[in-house]
Amino acid sequence: MEVASEMQLPVAKPVSLKLAEAIAPIQAAVHEVIVVAAYGLILPKSVLAIPSRGCLNIHASLLPRWRGAAPIQRAILAGDEETGVTIMVMEPGLDTGPVLLERRIPIDPADTTASLTEKLAKVGAEAIVDALDQLESLVPRPQDEGKASYAAKVDKAEAQLDWSRDARALDRQVRALNPFPGAESRVRGEMLKIWETAPLGISGPPGTVIGLDRGRPVVACGIGALALTIVQRPGSKRMSAVEFLKGRPMPPGTQLATAPGER
Repeated sequence: MEVASEMQLPVAKPVSLKLAEAIAPIQAAVHEVIVVAAYGLILPKSVLAIPSRGCLNIHASLLPRWRGAAPIQRAILAGDEETGVTIMVMEPGLDTGPVLLERRIPIDPADTTASLTEKLAKVGAEAIVDALDQLESLVPRPQDEGKASYAAKVDKAEAQLDWSRDARALDRQVRALNPFPGAESRVRGEMLKIWETAPLGISGPPGTVIGLDRGRPVVACGIGALALTIVQRPGSKRMSAVEFLKGRPMPPGTQLATAPGER
């Protein structure tokens, strides 16, 4: 958007493409291809029919896995070892169109939604250029409906950490919800955002601080434990858990909420 404005290209921000007045400027232009990235809504048939060579979508997953609004978060939450970008021909359905091209990348064990989004944005930019260059020769490949999965939008209710779960699953939850909405748990009645953790192979009563690891509080989980690395109090900024403990000690035995709704 910023680059388009700098280059004095026309920029429109329609709330909906179902209105005739919103579609008119698109119909008036000469299009061979329309490229869609992070639009978030299904294009109506009236728009899909405009370009002579179709509408292409840059989707941040390896379709048909993780169709929908939150493919990056869902891939991390599920513990997927790889993801990627799919360039697909758009249809009226939600991310159901045939695949033209895909690019795969590994998911690093430390990746957050923020870091993985940055990687995929670069891969996606390169992939769409390749797809447009090769459009004459690329053969659309139908998606396997039997392998399809849906990446539902992340709900704020998913931010609550349930300490009875496996530490590795909770670490994925923390990473998937960074930068939004952030994982959280209650400590002494106060909600604490947890932005970074490290799984450890020790055990104890779930939701209980059982010691320190390199100065970081270690919270026992259903399986294993998590060392809290980066945290944030309400109205404050993110800080290392080591710094946090200087003003808010969490000695062994300190309880964190072990399930949504508990204090």
